[in-house]
Amino acid sequence: MNTPIIETAHLFPILHAKLVDLLRALEGPEWEMPTVAGMWRVKDVAAHLLDTQQRLVSRLRGEPASPPPPIRSNADLVAFIDRLNADGIRRYRRLDPSELIALLEEGASVFADHHRSADPWAEAPFGVSWAGEETSANWFHTAREFTERWHHQQQIRFATAKPGIMTHELYHPVLDCFMRALPVAYRERAGANATYLRVNVAGDCGGTWYLFHHDSERPASVAQASRLPLAYSA
Repeated sequence: MNTPIIETAHLFPILHAKLVDLLRALEGPEWEMPTVAGMWRVKDVAAHLLDTQQRLVSRLRGEPASPPPPIRSNADLVAFIDRLNADGIRRYRRLDPSELIALLEEGASVFADHHRSADPWAEAPFGVSWAGEETSANWFHTAREFTERWHHQQQIRFATAKPGIMTHELYHPVLDCFMRALPVAYRERAGANATYLRVNVAGDCGGTWYLFHHDSERPASVAQASRLPLAYSA
């Protein structure tokens, strides 16, 4: 069965507007407050959000990019992404906050329009590796990008004691996307045929998901309770 799509492309402008309002409201010292993102401070997280946006914008504008190194393993991929992130943060954290915000605003519509215009079922440029996919459909790649931009903004809000963005409209798709990692996370776990595992997230933003296993499926299937039939191929 086909996987029900997680629609997030239309949410990027809403999420971006909240980010800009948040950054504009920050006082000077708040930009250097620590976050839960390891060694990254608030300005580092903001610089990372700008960097990931600008990488896509530059590619869409046909600007040349340095060729990636050979990727022979997941460790190589992680190292390459870590290096890209570190380089981007160094580049953009040097900016004055007003310049950083201006660049975020300048590229936001290009970023959002790209994801809105992409064929949801066409092959994405990058697979969602944490869900065990070497290739993914555009809708899943877009949802993954949405989770990135949601949780990094939430890190800034948490660090600066600003109101969060834990709304059903914005947070539920994040949970739904992350649940798609359950099959690969459980793929080595033994289970009796026709076993269900229920994951319940309480609250207005949450929901109930079921992980389904039967002997002929590797990996298992995952489904949200509100979507029937219960099992679909992950």
